[in-house]
Amino acid sequence: MFALQYFRKAQEENKKIVLAGCVPQAQPRQDYLKGLSIIGVQQIDRVVEVVEETIKGHSVRLLGQKKDNGKRLGGARLDLPKIRKNPLIEIISINTGCLNACTYCKTKHARGNLASYPIEELVERAKQSFQEGVCEIWLTSEDTGAYGRDIGTNLPALLWKLVEVIPEGAMLRLGMTNPPYILEHLEEMAKILNHPRVYAFLHIPVQSASDAVLMEMKREYCVADFKRVVDFLKEKVPGITLATDIICGFPGETDQDFQETVKLVEEYKFPSLFINQFYPRPGTPAAKMAQVPAQVKKQRTKDLSRVFHSYSPYDHKIGERQQVLVTEESFDSKFYVAHNRFYEQVLVPKNPTFMGKMIEVDIYESGKHFMKGQPVSDAKVYTPSISKPLAKGEVSGLTEDFRKRLGTHLSSVPHTSVVRRDPASSRMALRLQKLRGDCALGLSVGLALFALLLALLVKVYN
Repeated sequence: MFALQYFRKAQEENKKIVLAGCVPQAQPRQDYLKGLSIIGVQQIDRVVEVVEETIKGHSVRLLGQKKDNGKRLGGARLDLPKIRKNPLIEIISINTGCLNACTYCKTKHARGNLASYPIEELVERAKQSFQEGVCEIWLTSEDTGAYGRDIGTNLPALLWKLVEVIPEGAMLRLGMTNPPYILEHLEEMAKILNHPRVYAFLHIPVQSASDAVLMEMKREYCVADFKRVVDFLKEKVPGITLATDIICGFPGETDQDFQETVKLVEEYKFPSLFINQFYPRPGTPAAKMAQVPAQVKKQRTKDLSRVFHSYSPYDHKIGERQQVLVTEESFDSKFYVAHNRFYEQVLVPKNPTFMGKMIEVDIYESGKHFMKGQPVSDAKVYTPSISKPLAKGEVSGLTEDFRKRLGTHLSSVPHTSVVRRDPASSRMALRLQKLRGDCALGLSVGLALFALLLALLVKVYN
């Protein structure tokens, strides 16, 4: 496992390690975790005290499930202070866990059954984000389509409440939904995806176009269900971007099964396709099944990748005039990255006045994963944010009392970004105030961020 290199190097240098996320939650007795401090998926709000204890030389393990009157909670509170990776984008988890029991997945082991956040809490978090200068919100979870089934509501009900608080020009992006849980909401979802402040984009994993393979995966739908969702949305939401996932070489997958998947990709020409070579995760039912030979899995992955790269999804858009929202810098630092109505990536010139703005561009070039746009000279540049964005690295969700208690640590934070004064945040302020001195605070935050980085690496590479 790739992340193990980081653990071992840190241990060799006598550095303190805190590991968080799905892997330690699901497999806390792994040899490489011995002696390390661990935070479970529902205990991330206690990262500061775990870091403090780890600095003292203690090994701490918090893996319990949070409950309220016997009912499992969705996870850490949504109003906790946080630092956004991108001050313009707020990522909100709407639920944890899932309803499926896919035979290849470790997520259910770690996160358990579905637990949704109440609509009012999610709306409040969105409102706070816009008051802090955010212009784009991403909704995430293991399965957004299953939202609310445990608390007597559903995804469309949440989305209609959220669009009420999205400022003009700001955008909402939906995350992944499995086919079974969107089938009963297709009409409402189409209406929402046509809303001017919602990207016409949806990620719907198919995993395989063979019903036999889907049955072995326990995906709880058939290929016809997936096609029904895709065909309906393509008809009712013209131009919609539909992304999907495919696993190559699942146990028992025959050549005929694989060819069915190839035909599906050739038919729909998905502009965004995530191709994964099957890897048996220890402890899952799929790991005990008869495996497809490694060379066959590798070849099928190559073959499907070749099909994916055989078509160009954006060539027909050259010459179009589009409105795009600029939110980040490209990896090579040569462009700014924007997205159009369909969440398609559009690269624009690095003009600092464009960042965080909605601008109009003429498309003059396209690639496999992007388009390039030239700003229209006489077009209006629209600012969707209702206030100035927080500075990069600035803490979100702090009360004025919190700032006073931290004193010089946050002396540069403008008071215009203070938006919450609730007792819950004040209690968190009192807990964080226990950090002693500038060095302790800096080290704690650094270790906390390092722990979260390691958690992400483990989730990606295990």
